[in-house]
Amino acid sequence: MEIAPELLMALASGTAGAAGQQIWEKLRSLVRRRPDPEAPSGEGELVALGEAADDSERAHELANVLALRAAQDPAFAQALESWRQEAEAWDRAPTGSGDVHNEITGGDFKGPVFQGRDFNGPMNFGR
Repeated sequence: MEIAPELLMALASGTAGAAGQQIWEKLRSLVRRRPDPEAPSGEGELVALGEAADDSERAHELANVLALRAAQDPAFAQALESWRQEAEAWDRAPTGSGDVHNEITGGDFKGPVFQGRDFNGPMNFGR
């Protein structure tokens, strides 16, 4: 089973917003459960990525140790697969119901504008 390092980086960095933070915490809880002392824990890699969320090497290391642990521990593999499905769906979950209608009228606008619905993560205009 492979967890995309890019997904791990997005969740660790907070880019995924509040939902992503909850999913990241679920991964922490999952990694901390250690019924098999022989299996690699992944805790060190998880902490390392949390400290440097933009480090792709750390994300790959975490993805690799999660895959190794899943290969050695069927119960962990099943729980990790459930977690992965939830994590991969975070960006498809709307934050509210209903439609949105965006319109800018009645003036001369000289700045950037966000239009849309269900924004997640930090946003800036590069300033």
